Amino acid sequence: MVFKSIHNVTGRCFLSLFLLILIGCKDDSPDRHLQLGNWYVQKGILDEAVLEFREVIRLIPLTYKDISKEEFKMLGTAHYNLALVYTKKGWWDFALKEAQNSFNLQPTASHYDLVQLIKKREELSPQKPQS
Repeated sequence: MVFKSIHNVTGRCFLSLFLLILIGCKDDSPDRHLQLGNWYVQKGILDEAVLEFREVIRLIPLTYKDISKEEFKMLGTAHYNLALVYTKKGWWDFALKEAQNSFNLQPTASHYDLVQLIKKREELSPQKPQS
């Protein structure tokens, strides 16, 4: 059992090192974090995906007036992807907030649909106890 646990940790470390080498350690671009977040989602490593999408949002704050159209789109995509990951984790309040952020940045049909689906899901869930 210990060997299996060590093997899993070693495999993850190797995988992380491989990804850093593949993508480039020095490149701290939002696009790199967005791609890495998408890769983590595909592999089911949701906690790491959350960190990567949050990093995109940190690197492209809306307070900057000089962000490019591409960065604006990446920011909307990061919020959208973060909302999807939060739904997979069952964090519906966070998911709704991120879905609304994505819709505010990119008012597309898919972003609107995600907001509506999360709202419907919250309506169907049992009521939270009131304080």
